[in-house]
Amino acid sequence: MSACLLALASLSACFRNVPADAGDSEALARIADWEDRRSLGEGQLTAWAQGQRGAAVRARALRALARIQDPATAEIILAGLSAPEPEVRDEAAFAAGELGLSWEPLPEEMKARLTQALLAAEAAEAELSVRRTLLESFSKVGTPGAVQRLIERLGDKREAVAGRAALALGVAGRRGASLSEVPLEPVGALLAPQQPEEARYGAAYLLAYVRRPAALELLRKCVSDVSPDVRALCAKGFPEVAGPEDANLLGRLLEDSEPRVAAEAARSLAKLAAKCSGPCAPLEALRALKRQAGAIAAGDSPAGHAILAMAQQGLPPDGRPVLEELRSLIRQAPRGASAVVLEDLAWLDCRLSAAMDRQTGAPAEVLRCGGDRVPEARRLALGLREVAQTPGQGGAKEAVAWLQHPDARVRLAALEALGARPVPEALEPLRALMKGADPVVAAAAATVAGKMKATEALPEVRALAVRVPQEPDLAEPVAGALVALAGKEAEPVLRTWLEHPHANVRRVAADALTGMTGQPVRSVRRELPPGTARAPKAPAGAKLTFHTRKGDFTVALDTQEAPVTSGNLYALARKGFFRDITFHRVVPDFVAQGGDPRGDGEGGPGYPIRCEMTRRPYTRGTLGMALSGKDTGGSQFFFTHSPQPHLDGRYTSFGEVVSGMEVVDALQEGDVILEVRTEP
Repeated sequence: MSACLLALASLSACFRNVPADAGDSEALARIADWEDRRSLGEGQLTAWAQGQRGAAVRARALRALARIQDPATAEIILAGLSAPEPEVRDEAAFAAGELGLSWEPLPEEMKARLTQALLAAEAAEAELSVRRTLLESFSKVGTPGAVQRLIERLGDKREAVAGRAALALGVAGRRGASLSEVPLEPVGALLAPQQPEEARYGAAYLLAYVRRPAALELLRKCVSDVSPDVRALCAKGFPEVAGPEDANLLGRLLEDSEPRVAAEAARSLAKLAAKCSGPCAPLEALRALKRQAGAIAAGDSPAGHAILAMAQQGLPPDGRPVLEELRSLIRQAPRGASAVVLEDLAWLDCRLSAAMDRQTGAPAEVLRCGGDRVPEARRLALGLREVAQTPGQGGAKEAVAWLQHPDARVRLAALEALGARPVPEALEPLRALMKGADPVVAAAAATVAGKMKATEALPEVRALAVRVPQEPDLAEPVAGALVALAGKEAEPVLRTWLEHPHANVRRVAADALTGMTGQPVRSVRRELPPGTARAPKAPAGAKLTFHTRKGDFTVALDTQEAPVTSGNLYALARKGFFRDITFHRVVPDFVAQGGDPRGDGEGGPGYPIRCEMTRRPYTRGTLGMALSGKDTGGSQFFFTHSPQPHLDGRYTSFGEVVSGMEVVDALQEGDVILEVRTEP
C-alpha cells in the first residue's frame, strides 16, 4: 500500500474503536440492534448520544445516528461537536457529514444549520484528526459556505490540512458544487514533488474536477508524478480543458507501466476525439493501443483495460478505422494461447464491435464478434446497450423485435434502447412484458411506457404499483411511470409508500411527490420490529478467497466496523451463493463488480440489508457493497482499482484485498467466480 493510501486509511484512526468498559458491552449490543432496526430505542439512543453513559458509548451512539440519518436527531449530533472528548467530536463530525449526504435530500434550512455548526466547530478545533473529519464533512454538505471554508484551508501551512481541503473540494465538485472560485496557485504548490503523496493526491483530485482552462498547465505537469494514482487523476482532468496539442502527451501515457493510468489516458483521448473536426490528433494517438492488444495476446490481462476504457467511452464515426485495426489485431491470437487469453480477446473484440455499432445506431457487428467464445445473449445485450447511446432514431424499431428474446439480459437491453428512443410499435410488447413473471423486466417496461406517455399502459403500471409493498425493488421505475401516466392521480398511492418499512421506497415516494407537487416532501423514519432477520456475525478475522480462472485473491472482512454487511457476505459465501456468478461490471480505474445471480446488475439474494457507513476510506482494493438507494444492499459487491473518495460514507466499505490484487486488476467483464471459500 502506498504512503498516500496509508495516510488515507489512518484518518482519525486514533479515535476509532475506543475501548469500552466491560459494563458497556450490553449498551453497545443494544445500540447495534437499534441501529440495524433504524430505531432510537424509545429515546435511549439519543440520550446516550448526549453523553448519559460515557464517551465510548456516546461515540458509538453517534455512529448509529450517522447510519440512521434522521434529521430529527441533528441537534443532538451537532451538540457532540463541542464535547470535551476528541473521539466524540470526531464521530459527531462524521455523523453531521452523513446527514448532509442523506439519500433523501435535506431541506435547505437544515443544510444551512449543519454548515453553521460545522464552520464553528472547525474554527475552534485544535485536534488535527478531528479537523480533517470536519473538512471531509464539508464536502458532504456541499453548501457555498462549506466550499468557501475549504477554499480558505487550501492555504493552510500544514500539508495534512491543505491536502485534505483540496481532496474535499474535489469531491464536492464531483457532487455538483461550484469550484469556479477555487484559486489554483495553492493547488499548484501542493503538487510540488517534495510534498507528501497525500497532499499531491488531494490536489490532483481537485484538478480533475475543477474543469477550468487555467488548470491545464498544472495537469500537464502532474501527469509525470511518481504516484500512479496522481498520474491517473491528472489524465482524467484533460478532456474538459485540453487542446489537440495535448494528444501526444496523453498518448505517451498509454505506455504507462500502470494499466489504470493508461486506461484514464485512453478514456480522455476518446473524449477529446469526440470534439474533433477534421484531422484528429487524439485518434492518431489511440493507434498506440496496438501494443496493448499484443500484450493481452501474450497473457497480460490488465493491459486490456486501456482498450476496454476506450471502447466503453466510444469514438466518433471518424474513429472507426482505429476500432477496426484493433479488432484485426485482437483476432490474430497466437497459436497455443490459453483459454483465458482467448476469452479476454473475444470479449474485447465484442466491446470494440459494440463501439462500432454505437456509431451506426444498430446492433450489427456484435452479431458476429467473439467467435464462439461469447454467447449470443451477452453479445446482443452489449450491442443494444451501446446502441441506446446513439443519437437519433436508428435501430429503435429493430430493438422491438428483441423484446421477445428468451434471455432477460437481452430484453432489458432492448428496453434500454427503446427508453432512449421510444417508438409506437413497442407499446403492445411493453404491455405484455409488464404482465410477465420477471419483475425487473416488467419495471423496466413500465419506465419505457412512461417515457412514451403511453396512457394505454396505465392499467399495467397500476397493477405493478400494487406489488410495490411486497416487491420494494419495483418502487423507483414504477413511481416514474405512474407519475408520467397518471399525473396527480398518482399522489394517493405514493403517499401510502411514505409509510413503507423499506427506506428506499419511502425515499422514492418523497422524491416523486416533491417533483409532482413542487413542494418539498420528506418521509419519516420507520423502525423495524425486534427480531428483524439478519445474517449471523462473521467470526473475527474472517476472510474470503475468490477463485477465478485468472487466479485467486483474498479479502479480509471488517467484522468489527460492518458486522451486518460482513456477516451477510460471509453467510452467502458459505452457502455457495457466488459459485459460477460473474463479474458483470468492470470499469477500468474504478471498480470490478460482481455478486449478481442474474448477471445484468439487477439481481440479489432476495432480501435487502441495512447500510453500515464506516470510517474505512475507499482506497485501492477496498471491498464495497453495491447499492441502488438507502438500505438496498444484498449480494452485489465491488472492489476498487484505485482510491475513490467520493464513495466514502455513501457505500458501505467492509473489507480489503490482502493478497492477489493483481488478479483483481486482471478481471474483465464476464469473468466467472468459480468459488468463494471462507476462513475460518
